[in-house]
Amino acid sequence: METTIKTVVLFGMTAVAEIVGCYLPYLWLQGRAGVWVLLPAALSLVAFVWLLSLHPSAAGRTYAAYGCIYVATALLWLWAVEGIRPDRWDVLGGALALAGMAVIAFAPRAS
Repeated sequence: METTIKTVVLFGMTAVAEIVGCYLPYLWLQGRAGVWVLLPAALSLVAFVWLLSLHPSAAGRTYAAYGCIYVATALLWLWAVEGIRPDRWDVLGGALALAGMAVIAFAPRAS
């Protein structure tokens, strides 16, 4: 159980780092933030890559499971940062993505 919680928290931190690293340049490109946001964006993307490297699974499996967490985290970002409440289809899609992550990351495998 402890490993499961650590894995999900690590995926969540990884997703937030990627979203921040992409959202800040998006704000700059839209003229809603100054050029200074590019430095924390770059640092956030460095953190994203570093966090992704901490996962013990094979890279392809880690990327696939992480992508599922990214979907759910992006929907939370939509609500918390952009002020748009996810609708039932967003929630369903996020739940399906989380179920996919659980299958990919926690399925019993032969060593």
